[in-house]
Amino acid sequence: MSVGGLAATRLSSSKPQTKARSVSILGATGSIGSSTVDLIKRSPERFRVEAVTANSNAAALAAIARDLGARVAVLADDAGYADLKSALAGTGIETAAGAAGLIEAAQRPADWVMAAIAGAVGLKPTLAAIERGATVALANKECLVCAGSLFMRRAKMSGAAVLPVDSEHNAVFQALGAGRREDVSRVILTASGGPFRTWTLDQIRAATPDQALKHPNWSMGPKVTIDSATLMNKGLEVIEAHHLFGLAPDEIEVLVHPQSVVHGLVEFRDGSVVAQLGPADMRVPIAHCLAYPERLDGPVPRLDLAALRELTFENPDLTRFPALALARQAMMTGGAAPTVLNAADEVAVAQFMAGGLSFPGIAALVEATLEAAARRGLLAEPVSVEAALAVDHTARGLARELLLNNAVKAF
Repeated sequence: MSVGGLAATRLSSSKPQTKARSVSILGATGSIGSSTVDLIKRSPERFRVEAVTANSNAAALAAIARDLGARVAVLADDAGYADLKSALAGTGIETAAGAAGLIEAAQRPADWVMAAIAGAVGLKPTLAAIERGATVALANKECLVCAGSLFMRRAKMSGAAVLPVDSEHNAVFQALGAGRREDVSRVILTASGGPFRTWTLDQIRAATPDQALKHPNWSMGPKVTIDSATLMNKGLEVIEAHHLFGLAPDEIEVLVHPQSVVHGLVEFRDGSVVAQLGPADMRVPIAHCLAYPERLDGPVPRLDLAALRELTFENPDLTRFPALALARQAMMTGGAAPTVLNAADEVAVAQFMAGGLSFPGIAALVEATLEAAARRGLLAEPVSVEAALAVDHTARGLARELLLNNAVKAF
């Protein structure tokens, strides 16, 4: 079932919200979590905060928990628990730490859960929220890239509503409301092209981490910003769209759109194309999910099309940005190939950020890891979260082994 149908089953006929919606924020100190906190603080009468979590920043998490009046605050890193407990002493806010604490936070009785824990560590907590039938605003790519079939199957079984937070998927979700799923001919995700869109191959080969982190339009975390520069982020989003909307690979296309105003388009069988437009601010899709099926008064500047004057589009260049083609191939291969792709990319990006890998080496290492995983018979479909995490772990080991052996000249 597509995300549109899944969400519609639960929410489209909902009555106007008359009481505060209970919410939990998994990953409250990251960029998505911080934007969610900002929106809740602007409309405190509409929301009651059940749980907030963070990775290791005890001070920031404690401040958020106090500001929002959360019932519980959970830190993933056990080492910071004493600091968190001390910072919240006397507030009445419960505290916990560790992987079990994250899962417990996701299982708390919140109507709506922001799943914004970055990385594979977010898989189990997000699935815990799904399995109790919550409405989950999904900002964790790994849930769909590493275990998409399993994740959406569990959501269907529990009756959970999955709302896409990524600007592109949220745009498609909104545009799909213009027609029936069976009348959709294709979906188009847009990409800004990143900071190297107009660079030559020679320039790209010499690109530095500082240059790759200078995204022209969006303010994001370092990992996703580097992925935007390689276009791997768009490749991961293609895989996500495949699972979220039940789309075949040939029903998903990518267009480079430097202005980042049109975030996604849906083409119907009669030739109509419906697009969602908005400013390059993640609070727009987050607000859509946070109040769905209602709308919040958004704090972002209104779109001024006359001032923009023009919107341009171009096809992605797979020669200069091969990561997009690698992601599409992994989607078509299926099984654990997307899991391996994602794990290898995380290793490659970290190595590039540390100065131990060239920018083209990111895609080269991912490709080499996929080939090594295929030779070792590691691409079978994960049947559980544990199996997906095991593949993720093995793939990271493969990628590091290839780095140590310097097996690919482009590294």
